[in-house]
Amino acid sequence: MTTFAELGISDAYIKGLKELNIVEPTKIQEAVIPKLLGTQTDLIGLAQTGTGKTAAFGLPMLYTIDATKPEVQGLIIAPTRELVQQIKKQLFKFTKYIDEKIFVEGVYGGEKIERQIKNLRRPTHIVVATPGRLLDLIERRAVDIRKAKTLILDEADEMLSMGFKEELNKILKNKTVERNTWLFSATMRTEIKQIVKNYMSPDVIRIQVNKDSLINENISHHFINAKIKEKVYVITRLLKKRKKERGVIFCRTKAGTQALAKQLQEAGFTVGALEGDMKQKERDKVMRGFKKERFQYLVSTDVFARGIDVHDLSFVLHHQLPDQLEYYTHRSGRTARGGKKGESIVLILPSEMEKLVTVQKKLGIVFRQMTV
Repeated sequence: MTTFAELGISDAYIKGLKELNIVEPTKIQEAVIPKLLGTQTDLIGLAQTGTGKTAAFGLPMLYTIDATKPEVQGLIIAPTRELVQQIKKQLFKFTKYIDEKIFVEGVYGGEKIERQIKNLRRPTHIVVATPGRLLDLIERRAVDIRKAKTLILDEADEMLSMGFKEELNKILKNKTVERNTWLFSATMRTEIKQIVKNYMSPDVIRIQVNKDSLINENISHHFINAKIKEKVYVITRLLKKRKKERGVIFCRTKAGTQALAKQLQEAGFTVGALEGDMKQKERDKVMRGFKKERFQYLVSTDVFARGIDVHDLSFVLHHQLPDQLEYYTHRSGRTARGGKKGESIVLILPSEMEKLVTVQKKLGIVFRQMTV
């Protein structure tokens, strides 16, 4: 087994990683870190969600920073507020024991822009941002990214799915120095290939882990036959059997998320709800509570399906299959993180069996029936 020291990571960083329970490099970290440390290059990293991409790009970026220069030298763009907050927090923890102070600022919608502008007036070496808010700050001249030597696109396919193509193009054109671009994604869709063609070197390094698998191989997949009226009863029975386990339950709609959370709370479970209409302050409060284990289960729309890292989630439960196939992958990726094993369980109506077979074929997985 390769160690972080063998990959070229210093003892100070390794100490910070250990406090995050990151002890052994994942496949993407093992493949990417040596390519990026001390090298000027563009890179594409393809890996499923939950495989440790933040450390794979975050550690090499930290090594590019000259802490004596109080200017933005690194830029990380991510699709959601929650992912921006998570990346910022992880970078902060990575640097806990290093001698020089590297300042990281996170900017995203849903928070007062005046406060973020004020924060960016302080020395800032790395900016982590959502595309829309970053472009707004650039246009207001509140942040200067033109001297950033490294730009990272994290969850690039999700940003394009969310309609950020125009914003990304404007941001990527904004530079005055030679810059390395590192793009990380779960899939390589056509629009990503266009970004690679327009803004990255023809000699870009391409790294893909688990090429034959579209979904984390440590996840087992199950289905339960349940009529619509039976679903709450089935979920309740399932949770009662898993008293010591933690998990996320995904719903398609915001109203359905709130209704199910309330029903489970009334049944005696400690449950939080997360959906897009909630104010940012409320969403942050729920995420903090879930991460600190103040409640055992989280009911969520697909706002939670991408990029959020909560340790030791034993299972993911789908109240129904998502409309888009890729969201099955993203939802399931909340479990089995960091090399651990997990379960993905789908509640299926009799009329949906054909759809389940399609998911199996397209993702190369096998669903096994289970009862509660």
